Amino acid sequence: MNIPAWSFSSIKLFDQCPKKYYHLRVAKDHKEPESEAMLYGTRFHEAAENYIKNGTPLPEAFNYAKGALDNLNVMNGEKLCEYKMGLTENLDPCDFFDPKVWWRGIADLVILDREKGLAKVLDYKTGKSAKYADSGQLELMALALFKHFPEIKKVKAGLLFVIAKQFPKADFKKEEEGPLWTKWLREYTRMKQSYINNVWNPKPSGLCRKHCIVLECPHNGRN
Repeated sequence: MNIPAWSFSSIKLFDQCPKKYYHLRVAKDHKEPESEAMLYGTRFHEAAENYIKNGTPLPEAFNYAKGALDNLNVMNGEKLCEYKMGLTENLDPCDFFDPKVWWRGIADLVILDREKGLAKVLDYKTGKSAKYADSGQLELMALALFKHFPEIKKVKAGLLFVIAKQFPKADFKKEEEGPLWTKWLREYTRMKQSYINNVWNPKPSGLCRKHCIVLECPHNGRN
Protein backbone atom coordinates (compact mmCIF):
# COMPACT_ATOMS: atom_id res chain seq x y z
CA MET A 1 0.00 0.00 0.00
CA ASN A 2 1.32 3.42 -0.98
CA ILE A 3 1.12 5.64 2.10
CA PRO A 4 2.24 9.21 1.40
CA ALA A 5 4.92 10.94 3.40
CA TRP A 6 3.50 12.38 6.59
CA SER A 7 4.09 15.63 8.41
CA PHE A 8 3.03 17.41 11.57
CA SER A 9 0.07 18.97 9.76
CA SER A 10 -1.14 15.63 8.38
CA ILE A 11 -1.00 13.99 11.81
CA LYS A 12 -2.89 16.94 13.31
CA LEU A 13 -5.55 16.69 10.61
CA PHE A 14 -5.92 12.93 11.14
CA ASP A 15 -6.21 13.44 14.91
CA GLN A 16 -8.86 16.10 14.34
CA CYS A 17 -10.98 13.74 12.23
CA PRO A 18 -9.95 10.67 10.18
CA LYS A 19 -12.92 11.14 7.84
CA LYS A 20 -11.95 14.72 7.08
CA TYR A 21 -8.35 13.58 6.55
CA TYR A 22 -9.61 10.98 4.07
CA HIS A 23 -11.50 13.49 1.98
CA LEU A 24 -8.69 16.07 1.98
CA ARG A 25 -5.60 13.85 1.69
CA VAL A 26 -6.70 10.48 0.27
CA ALA A 27 -9.78 10.85 -1.94
CA LYS A 28 -8.93 14.53 -2.50
CA ASP A 29 -12.54 15.27 -3.36
CA HIS A 30 -12.56 18.30 -1.06
CA LYS A 31 -10.18 21.20 -0.70
CA GLU A 32 -9.86 23.49 2.29
CA PRO A 33 -10.42 27.07 1.07
CA GLU A 34 -7.62 29.52 1.77
CA SER A 35 -8.83 32.05 4.30
CA GLU A 36 -7.55 35.60 4.47
CA ALA A 37 -5.67 34.64 7.63
CA MET A 38 -3.91 31.81 5.78
CA LEU A 39 -2.97 34.09 2.89
CA TYR A 40 -1.67 36.69 5.32
CA GLY A 41 0.50 34.05 6.99
CA THR A 42 1.92 32.95 3.64
CA ARG A 43 2.80 36.52 2.71
CA PHE A 44 4.50 37.07 6.05
CA HIS A 45 6.58 33.91 5.74
CA GLU A 46 7.77 34.98 2.29
CA ALA A 47 8.63 38.47 3.53
CA ALA A 48 10.52 37.14 6.56
CA GLU A 49 12.51 34.72 4.41
CA ASN A 50 13.51 37.44 1.95
CA TYR A 51 14.41 39.82 4.78
CA ILE A 52 16.74 37.42 6.58
CA LYS A 53 18.10 35.59 3.54
CA ASN A 54 18.51 38.45 1.08
CA GLY A 55 18.17 41.63 3.11
CA THR A 56 15.04 42.60 1.17
CA PRO A 57 13.20 45.33 3.10
CA LEU A 58 9.97 44.21 4.73
CA PRO A 59 6.72 45.39 3.17
CA GLU A 60 5.26 48.23 5.24
CA ALA A 61 2.45 45.95 6.44
CA PHE A 62 5.00 43.76 8.24
CA ASN A 63 7.25 46.43 9.73
CA TYR A 64 5.84 45.63 13.17
CA ALA A 65 7.91 42.43 13.11
CA LYS A 66 11.19 44.08 12.11
CA GLY A 67 12.56 44.21 15.65
CA ALA A 68 11.92 40.51 16.25
CA LEU A 69 13.47 39.53 12.92
CA ASP A 70 16.47 41.79 13.53
CA ASN A 71 17.07 40.01 16.84
CA LEU A 72 17.19 36.71 14.96
CA ASN A 73 19.35 38.13 12.20
CA VAL A 74 22.17 39.21 14.53
CA MET A 75 22.45 35.81 16.22
CA ASN A 76 25.65 33.92 15.55
CA GLY A 77 25.43 30.90 13.29
CA GLU A 78 24.57 29.72 9.81
CA LYS A 79 21.01 30.70 8.89
CA LEU A 80 18.81 28.44 6.81
CA CYS A 81 15.45 29.89 5.74
CA GLU A 82 12.44 27.73 4.88
CA TYR A 83 14.68 24.71 5.26
CA LYS A 84 13.18 21.53 3.82
CA MET A 85 13.97 18.21 5.49
CA GLY A 86 13.01 14.61 4.82
CA LEU A 87 13.47 11.32 6.65
CA THR A 88 13.20 7.74 5.44
CA GLU A 89 11.23 5.11 7.36
CA ASN A 90 14.54 4.06 8.95
CA LEU A 91 14.89 7.64 10.23
CA ASP A 92 17.79 8.37 7.91
CA PRO A 93 18.05 11.92 6.55
CA CYS A 94 17.00 12.38 2.94
CA ASP A 95 15.96 15.06 0.50
CA PHE A 96 12.49 16.55 0.80
CA PHE A 97 11.54 15.05 -2.59
CA ASP A 98 13.49 11.80 -2.29
CA PRO A 99 11.48 8.81 -3.64
CA LYS A 100 12.03 7.09 -0.28
CA VAL A 101 10.90 10.05 1.83
CA TRP A 102 8.65 8.95 4.71
CA TRP A 103 8.39 12.18 6.72
CA ARG A 104 8.62 15.79 5.56
CA GLY A 105 8.99 19.09 7.38
CA ILE A 106 9.90 22.70 6.63
CA ALA A 107 11.57 24.87 9.28
CA ASP A 108 10.91 28.58 8.86
CA LEU A 109 14.35 29.44 10.25
CA VAL A 110 17.26 27.31 11.44
CA ILE A 111 20.36 28.84 13.02
CA LEU A 112 23.28 26.42 13.29
CA ASP A 113 26.23 26.80 15.62
CA ARG A 114 28.08 23.65 14.64
CA GLU A 115 31.07 24.28 16.91
CA LYS A 116 28.84 24.39 19.98
CA GLY A 117 26.63 21.54 18.75
CA LEU A 118 23.65 23.88 19.04
CA ALA A 119 20.79 24.66 16.70
CA LYS A 120 17.93 27.09 17.01
CA VAL A 121 14.72 26.47 15.08
CA LEU A 122 11.89 28.98 14.73
CA ASP A 123 8.41 28.76 13.32
CA TYR A 124 6.60 32.02 12.60
CA LYS A 125 2.97 32.31 13.63
CA THR A 126 0.63 35.14 12.65
CA GLY A 127 -2.22 34.13 14.95
CA LYS A 128 -3.48 36.61 17.52
CA SER A 129 -2.85 34.38 20.52
CA ALA A 130 -0.44 31.64 21.58
CA LYS A 131 -3.01 30.18 23.97
CA TYR A 132 -3.39 26.95 22.00
CA ALA A 133 0.20 26.70 20.75
CA ASP A 134 1.25 23.12 20.02
CA SER A 135 4.88 22.23 20.70
CA GLY A 136 4.59 19.03 18.67
CA GLN A 137 5.76 20.84 15.58
CA LEU A 138 8.91 21.90 17.44
CA GLU A 139 9.55 18.33 18.58
CA LEU A 140 9.51 17.02 15.02
CA MET A 141 11.73 19.84 13.76
CA ALA A 142 14.26 19.09 16.50
CA LEU A 143 14.18 15.35 15.78
CA ALA A 144 14.79 15.98 12.09
CA LEU A 145 17.65 18.39 12.81
CA PHE A 146 19.38 15.76 14.96
CA LYS A 147 19.29 13.42 11.94
CA HIS A 148 20.30 15.97 9.30
CA PHE A 149 23.10 17.48 11.39
CA PRO A 150 24.65 14.72 13.55
CA GLU A 151 26.99 17.23 15.20
CA ILE A 152 24.00 19.00 16.77
CA LYS A 153 23.41 17.83 20.35
CA LYS A 154 20.86 20.40 21.52
CA VAL A 155 18.04 22.29 19.82
CA LYS A 156 16.46 25.44 21.20
CA ALA A 157 13.07 25.82 19.52
CA GLY A 158 10.32 28.40 19.57
CA LEU A 159 7.02 29.46 18.03
CA LEU A 160 7.34 33.16 17.28
CA PHE A 161 3.87 34.76 17.39
CA VAL A 162 4.78 38.00 15.67
CA ILE A 163 1.41 39.72 16.14
CA ALA A 164 0.67 38.48 19.65
CA LYS A 165 4.31 39.14 20.65
CA GLN A 166 4.48 35.78 22.40
CA PHE A 167 7.22 33.20 22.10
CA PRO A 168 6.53 29.69 23.48
CA LYS A 169 9.85 27.86 23.71
CA ALA A 170 11.11 24.33 24.14
CA ASP A 171 14.58 22.78 24.43
CA PHE A 172 15.49 19.33 23.15
CA LYS A 173 18.56 17.18 23.75
CA LYS A 174 19.82 14.47 21.42
CA GLU A 175 19.56 11.84 24.14
CA GLU A 176 15.79 12.48 24.28
CA GLU A 177 15.26 11.23 20.72
CA GLY A 178 14.10 7.73 21.67
CA PRO A 179 11.04 8.59 23.82
CA LEU A 180 9.98 11.36 21.44
CA TRP A 181 10.14 9.10 18.40
CA THR A 182 8.18 6.43 20.27
CA LYS A 183 5.34 8.92 20.71
CA TRP A 184 5.33 10.06 17.08
CA LEU A 185 5.63 6.55 15.70
CA ARG A 186 2.57 5.61 17.75
CA GLU A 187 0.69 8.53 16.16
CA TYR A 188 1.84 7.54 12.69
CA THR A 189 0.84 3.88 13.23
CA ARG A 190 -2.73 4.91 14.00
CA MET A 191 -2.91 6.74 10.69
CA LYS A 192 -1.19 3.87 8.86
CA GLN A 193 -3.83 1.43 10.13
CA SER A 194 -6.55 3.54 8.56
CA TYR A 195 -4.77 3.25 5.21
CA ILE A 196 -4.32 -0.51 5.60
CA ASN A 197 -7.91 -1.17 6.66
CA ASN A 198 -9.44 1.65 4.62
CA VAL A 199 -11.42 2.72 7.66
CA TRP A 200 -11.84 6.47 8.23
CA ASN A 201 -14.25 6.99 11.08
CA PRO A 202 -15.58 10.49 11.73
CA LYS A 203 -14.59 12.18 14.97
CA PRO A 204 -17.33 14.65 15.89
CA SER A 205 -16.40 17.88 17.63
CA GLY A 206 -17.70 21.39 18.10
CA LEU A 207 -16.29 22.31 14.69
CA CYS A 208 -18.42 19.87 12.70
CA ARG A 209 -21.74 21.60 12.36
CA LYS A 210 -20.64 24.99 11.07
CA HIS A 211 -17.04 24.73 9.94
CA CYS A 212 -16.27 21.36 8.32
CA ILE A 213 -16.22 21.28 4.51
CA VAL A 214 -17.12 17.56 4.37
CA LEU A 215 -20.83 18.11 3.91
CA GLU A 216 -21.68 14.43 3.39
CA CYS A 217 -20.60 13.59 6.94
CA PRO A 218 -23.60 12.83 9.21
CA HIS A 219 -22.17 15.17 11.86
CA ASN A 220 -22.16 18.17 9.52
CA GLY A 221 -25.04 20.52 10.29
CA ARG A 222 -25.13 22.05 6.79
CA ASN A 223 -25.94 18.96 4.73
